[in-house]
Amino acid sequence: MNSMCRRIAGFMACLSFSMMAVADDAYNPIAEAQKALAKMNVKPGDSPQMGVSHYRNNVVAGAKTVPTEWDTASGKNIKWSAKLGSQTYASPVIANGKVFVGTNNANGYIKRYPSKVDLGCLLCFDEATGKFLWQHSNEKLPQGRVVDWEQLGICSSPYVEGNRLWYVTNRDEITCLDTEGFLDGENDGPFKEEPNNNKDEADIVWKLDLMGKLGASPHNACSCSVTALGDVLFVSTSNGVDEAHKVIAQPNAPSFLAMNKATGEVLWTDKSPGSNIMHGQWSSPACAVLGGVEQAIFAGGDGWLYSFDPKGDGGKSKLLWKFDCNPKTSEYKLERATRNPIIASPVVYDGLVYLGVGEDPEHGEGTSHLWCIDPTKRGDVSPTLVFNKKDPKTPIPYKRIQACEPKLGDFERENENSAMVWHYEGNNPKKFEETMHRTISSTAIKDGLLFISDESGVFHCLDAKTGKAHWTYDMLAASWSTPLIVGDYVYIADQDGDVTVFKVSKEKEQVAEQNMGIPVYNSPVVANGTMFIATFNTLYAIEEGATPKAAGEAGK
Repeated sequence: MNSMCRRIAGFMACLSFSMMAVADDAYNPIAEAQKALAKMNVKPGDSPQMGVSHYRNNVVAGAKTVPTEWDTASGKNIKWSAKLGSQTYASPVIANGKVFVGTNNANGYIKRYPSKVDLGCLLCFDEATGKFLWQHSNEKLPQGRVVDWEQLGICSSPYVEGNRLWYVTNRDEITCLDTEGFLDGENDGPFKEEPNNNKDEADIVWKLDLMGKLGASPHNACSCSVTALGDVLFVSTSNGVDEAHKVIAQPNAPSFLAMNKATGEVLWTDKSPGSNIMHGQWSSPACAVLGGVEQAIFAGGDGWLYSFDPKGDGGKSKLLWKFDCNPKTSEYKLERATRNPIIASPVVYDGLVYLGVGEDPEHGEGTSHLWCIDPTKRGDVSPTLVFNKKDPKTPIPYKRIQACEPKLGDFERENENSAMVWHYEGNNPKKFEETMHRTISSTAIKDGLLFISDESGVFHCLDAKTGKAHWTYDMLAASWSTPLIVGDYVYIADQDGDVTVFKVSKEKEQVAEQNMGIPVYNSPVVANGTMFIATFNTLYAIEEGATPKAAGEAGK
């Protein structure tokens, strides 16, 4: 009976929203992203943050210069390539003639830090030629792998506006840099304590130590690709469990915060997940005006999605709504859990929010849940609420391991305030290719078609309005990548180094498959008619008709 009620509630939520929503063919995610970029002091064709804009929807206009075929061995359609470190997890960002990408120090670009020194590095290259310009170097934290795993490097992508860049380092520092580095001969401040003014090193404008100043304690790694709305920057602290995975190292430390991006002033913080963090907090925020209201949307390590008023309320956070992205009877444990944290970033499309749950791949594979959420509701907008037979009228507090324990007298009721539009677990959980597995991927959505990969290597195409699967494809390799949609084509990368191209269509139509020669753990991006793919150790600029040039020589 309970499952039948859920299906009815989901259908009614979907029906009610579709009646008030704008027709899908009237929504243009590319135009909406362009409006956002027009306010950012970047070029119209740039990709200045993860997912192009604060909507986090990795979709760009079609361009004849973006090929579906290339070859790294022969150099076919390779404009230039540049060496990275030995491990690269962050997707590149392109803005105002420069490419920025996080990696480790295995290539040793600057003399002060030879390649044998393990660092988190943010590299800056010239967009046209691939010439190395400068590096921001971050020494490893002394606590070791519990907070800063060796060789991981920088796991987050920066956010760029004009000549300023903001990103979270491996030391859990939110740092603002001058995109010109010291190449302009100036040391921008107020931060003036750089060890030198070498031309190939970064110029720090300001930084905030989220561990030292706010008490955060990341688990294994920091991974937040920041975003902004106006003058307000949104950051996740990556606060997580201790080394033994038993308790939250710093349960009273903030998980989310808003800052003045010009000065670094903290406007408000929020610690909502608190002691309910399951593992780590490695998702990145999104933001948008939804239902006429500005919203900053964070995914918590407790498996809940939170929306806040970006401006806060008198220096404190102001919660708008929260949504539990796991079934209440699911259970968290280190292996074979059915309750999952969230690593993917929420995506905003046509007034709705889309998000899937997942887990650190080192903790195994498992099933997942992909949600479509109406962000106009307020309060607890989860599909169900949990009660206990001792007091059947009052919802009980959320519990970290299992929210609803029937053996203790807990039970669920449908939430009349639910914001669920639809919920996808796959069409057939008994078939591998028709199951939604744990995911690190964010969705990419265009023309009402939603694409997402999962950690087990299944690529899904769904109807964005209904959650019905049109088709799935087994890539035969794990995937951490978010899809890239370019015009009529969707690109998806996997850990075998394959980039598979499909038509953006309700019918499965594979167009091409290219192998990069080494694994790809991040997402392809397009800026100004060029596709950029960062493999584990090399950054490629790919363009139709290009002939291979050494880094720094393209265009000469």
